Amino acid sequence: MRTATLALLAALSLPAPLHAQTAQDRARAAAAAARAKSADSDALLGNYVTPGLAGQPITTVDTKKTFTPNLACQKSATLLELLAQPSATGDIGMLSISRDSDLDGSFDEALTVPVPTSGICANGIISCAPGSWDACRFFRWDASASGALKLSPVELTDLAGCYCVNNSCGSNLVWGNMASILKDLGGGVVGALTTADPRIGIAQAAIDGPLIRYTGAQTTSCAAQPQVGATAYKANPGAIAGDAYGAAQTSSIFQALVQSSTGTGTSQVRRGCAITRQITQEEIAAEMIIDRVAGGYSTYATDPSSRTFVMGSPTDNSLTGGSCTLIDFHMTLRVKDAARLQQLLLTRFGGDDWAQIRIDGDLVGSGPEVWTGSGPPPGKCEKKSAFYVDPGLDLTSRLTQGDHDIWLRVAVADGGEAYAAIDAKVDAGCKSSEQLVDSCSGYAANNACRLDDENVDGVITYRNGVKTGLTPLPQTRLIGTGACATTISRAFFERQRSYACTVDSGALPQPDLSRGTYIIDHSTETLLADRVKNADGSHSLTTRNFSLPVSGSVNACEPICKTRKAQVNIAAAPDGVTGSRQTDPLGWDYHYHACQENDVCPAGEGEELVQGCGCIDDFPEAVVMMQTVHLGGADMVCTSAVR
Repeated sequence: MRTATLALLAALSLPAPLHAQTAQDRARAAAAAARAKSADSDALLGNYVTPGLAGQPITTVDTKKTFTPNLACQKSATLLELLAQPSATGDIGMLSISRDSDLDGSFDEALTVPVPTSGICANGIISCAPGSWDACRFFRWDASASGALKLSPVELTDLAGCYCVNNSCGSNLVWGNMASILKDLGGGVVGALTTADPRIGIAQAAIDGPLIRYTGAQTTSCAAQPQVGATAYKANPGAIAGDAYGAAQTSSIFQALVQSSTGTGTSQVRRGCAITRQITQEEIAAEMIIDRVAGGYSTYATDPSSRTFVMGSPTDNSLTGGSCTLIDFHMTLRVKDAARLQQLLLTRFGGDDWAQIRIDGDLVGSGPEVWTGSGPPPGKCEKKSAFYVDPGLDLTSRLTQGDHDIWLRVAVADGGEAYAAIDAKVDAGCKSSEQLVDSCSGYAANNACRLDDENVDGVITYRNGVKTGLTPLPQTRLIGTGACATTISRAFFERQRSYACTVDSGALPQPDLSRGTYIIDHSTETLLADRVKNADGSHSLTTRNFSLPVSGSVNACEPICKTRKAQVNIAAAPDGVTGSRQTDPLGWDYHYHACQENDVCPAGEGEELVQGCGCIDDFPEAVVMMQTVHLGGADMVCTSAVR
């Protein structure tokens, strides 16, 4: 009896066999195993990156297999060591760096920073008078032509992410934040070295008191020279296409795809085009609307929108005749823009002794008596005096677009004169014209083309055929020059587009999709309908019950918690340490942590809990913060305009 009881207890204590687990259970187990291996950056470094670069074993997600990769050409247990020791003024008085430049396992390069370090940046350091923020100099981590590490003097604007560490910003800042300071210093040094030599890879960083140690490896190129072939494309991106074509011609996989039905059936070409809004603003002078092109003797301008055209010989007795001499005067007016010609008046005409005036041959006035014929006047030629009238006759409808002849005829008995004046009122000023030049309409109407990329006034609205969700704001531009300069606002001014068009689509027969269409159109959530084509060309229709597997329940969110930690503002800017400009330099750094089992919040050292484990939604707060940064950046833009 006792033996049977023990056997039963042992059976109950064994885990359920794999076949007894549901698909949901197995999925959850696999997800938990994967999360344990790669849930955060520390797990990725410890499980994959560090052992991979250092040539150590890597275990699969299910822990059943182990393999040792060979990702690096050379390895060094200690690629770089950085030692920082603060002085009584709070500055880092001694900062020394040792490096294994050839990765042979021993240090062969040493650098001792010759100046105190008062501030630290992501890519350099700041050195000021000890214990203060005066007489500051700025240095950037750099590499010489031989690859040796050095500090190059620069302006503060060439540095990024700077903050103060000496006593002018607080006490004991270096010792109190040694780990983060070492990471910032080491990160700047490593960044300069890897930029100069892209073969270098960092496998691991370890902090031991005031010392940070980096394990490194040569991960690419496996050559004596630091130049890596792939980095050449940064300076010459155009070489990628040619090199890719050359590699494709020698690739058996590529050639197999090219010769397949998929490769030969269709191909795509990219077509670029633009939709451009063309707006012109032109200053229109009166002479561009109506002008005297022949005859007459003068044109007067009383204001920019008025012109007076005069003809004849107005000086007293400037004309000499016999018993009755007919003298003709002609003036040609050219109407260049009838739409902007507001009014045209025959304001005055006359002569000594008789006068008549015609427009394009039609008589419009005569005197001192009615004179309609083309011969001598109907009465006695000598009138012993001159006559002038001011008819104010509107000629606007007569002078259409084009050239028009103004004909003044006088009859002179002995001595006399002649005169006629026409006043023009025009719509002078500025003329604007606008049109959309669309070279994309053909591609947009082609069913074989789809919009792939679109750039609207510098805003990318489509990328790789997918809308980015970005919408450009209305644009305002200055159009024209001089007196006609004006600002015009439009929804857009230029759309740069790229279309992907399918060509040679008829090279292969199109697949028969009728069966799939029938299934989609005739099936329901519980019934699966099908239509199968028989050998004789007929179709067989079938139906059967159908149901989707029940999906497992999932949590509404991943539980997280929110904490905060007091932090003094020690950031540095060209105007000095920003905390010194604030009423209270003490602020808060907020942190979010993924909760552990039993809703335990893994708060860091010095952090206090703000909100416990649960579904935290701080999206509105994040939006406000981002908009604040955006508007603050806009206010700091330097312009020449007075604001």
